[in-house]
Amino acid sequence: MLPSVKLSVVLLAVPALCKQPTAPEPLAAPLRELEFGQLNFLHTTDTHGWHAGHLLEPSFGADWGDYVDFASRLREKLDGDGKDLLIVDTGDRVEGNGLYDASEPKGLFTFDIFREQHMDIICSGNHELYKQNSSENEYRITVPAYADSYLASNLDIRDPTTGELVPLAPRAKKFITQNQGIRITAFGFLYNFDRNANNTVIRRVEHAIQEPWFQAAIRDREVDLFVVIGHSAVRSAEFDMIFTAIRAAQPDTPIQFFGGHYHIRDYRRFDRNSYGLASGRFMETLGFQSISGLSTKTSRSASTPSFFRRYIDNNLYSLYHHSGHNASTFHSDRGRNITLAISEARAALDLDQTFGCAPRDLWMARAPYPSKDSIFSWLEEDVFPGIVNDPARSDRPRLVISNTGAIRFDIFKGAFTKDSTYIVCPFTSGFHYLKDVPYEKAKHLINMLNRGGEIFENVDPSYAMWKLGPPEQMGVKEDVIATNPLQLHDLSSLSQVAMASGVRLTPGYTTRDDAGDDGDDTIHSPISFYRVPNCIQSTINPSQVALDGEGVVVDVVFNEFIEPWILLALKFLGLEYTDEDVGKYMPEDNLTTLIARWVSENWKDNCKD
Repeated sequence: MLPSVKLSVVLLAVPALCKQPTAPEPLAAPLRELEFGQLNFLHTTDTHGWHAGHLLEPSFGADWGDYVDFASRLREKLDGDGKDLLIVDTGDRVEGNGLYDASEPKGLFTFDIFREQHMDIICSGNHELYKQNSSENEYRITVPAYADSYLASNLDIRDPTTGELVPLAPRAKKFITQNQGIRITAFGFLYNFDRNANNTVIRRVEHAIQEPWFQAAIRDREVDLFVVIGHSAVRSAEFDMIFTAIRAAQPDTPIQFFGGHYHIRDYRRFDRNSYGLASGRFMETLGFQSISGLSTKTSRSASTPSFFRRYIDNNLYSLYHHSGHNASTFHSDRGRNITLAISEARAALDLDQTFGCAPRDLWMARAPYPSKDSIFSWLEEDVFPGIVNDPARSDRPRLVISNTGAIRFDIFKGAFTKDSTYIVCPFTSGFHYLKDVPYEKAKHLINMLNRGGEIFENVDPSYAMWKLGPPEQMGVKEDVIATNPLQLHDLSSLSQVAMASGVRLTPGYTTRDDAGDDGDDTIHSPISFYRVPNCIQSTINPSQVALDGEGVVVDVVFNEFIEPWILLALKFLGLEYTDEDVGKYMPEDNLTTLIARWVSENWKDNCKD
């Protein structure tokens, strides 16, 4: 269990602070207003430890202390109008930022920081479950911190003390809102995840919704609104099943879904009384949802409900405006103390330690692959050949393969810090390898991993190829992203008006969803995105052995996550390997440490300029 590290969260009253000291100033931009309803929600998902906000991007520079103040100011405003506000989080709070990943044990500071925000409904994501210790931290720390709010409708854990398999948290929650008296039944689901540590059990959604507790809950007639939160895409088979089950029991009762996992802004219309909101990633987005026309304590005869959504850019310019405050009135001692605690934690972890300086921006999806500005081309052409080398096998030709989903964020020109290493690649899994694989077969691996989707999925749906790529790419339909270059979003009509009026728009989210193109609170100019492959490969042959002769063998080196796909692909190619044939390659390292080492060796001199 993690020790309690409070730092200054509730201990100090400090001078006026807003955001982290090194965060950029937010840029003024044209904003769309929020529309408040009887019931209002703030939603975060896939925050992955970004409690400090984005220290290099003005659009997302507010931190967790600012979010706590925003929620508090909004609640004050809505309480004064007799309306309700609920705070929701749908998981993946760990892995992805030095503030969580750089401490020993992991999360030493972030658990105390996170729980300073009140939550009304909260659930787990898949990242909380990859490792036994992280799921036990949820059970021992986060669940008790949110004892009345944490839901686990299809997730069990083995109690670390007794070994008994028990629900991680309650399956459901029924409550009445404070001001409007709206009767809500809430659930908290996880998609049908199958890569969890063996101390947890995910009950498949199609089975969980047949269980007596769920069937009884959805048949309760004294419910004004069902709220389904879940770590699942809003356009997922799992949410479809839950929606269908509730509708079979309650044809008209409103349903509000909150999802995530794909790291995108999205809004889905299930039917006229049901909508689902996904609120981005990495503390870039604070999702806002309001509903009116619900049955309340003063009138149990509901009208047709109306739903409204907004994606709020997480910067102080937006937060001040939407709360009706300014820099002198917005911040509280509580929020400032959280901001200070984050700053102190970052200093304690030495997250600003600089390994080198990037000579240019390297993009995951904003530049085509392959190209000089693609982070994946950089890995393939520079990093892997320069650093993936086990001394025990250094004379052997090798193919080094990684899935693109192992990389989580862009690299910005300038300082590449200790924090950057975890932001770019937070995963602790190392490299594995198969030795002396016939090159005549192995050379087809990369093509199969990038193009053999149906072949893999016909064997077992768990081999779905989308799991290999970046999460954001999962949520984009093939017919939308058919060609490169590709612009995911068009300019909205308001963007065009703003530009015609001479307003200089900053690049950013220009989301188009089931409710139209006006969901983003900040009017941005659009950014073009490009599809990347599932996997990339470097061919490394230090001994200059020709790879086109008969009998040539190579080491096939790959990051641990993709081992099941590698073994299955080789089986299709006529080579039978099992997990027992797989060895560890450079066992003391992983992709995170290797990238940091390469930067230290190759970009250090750039900082002199």
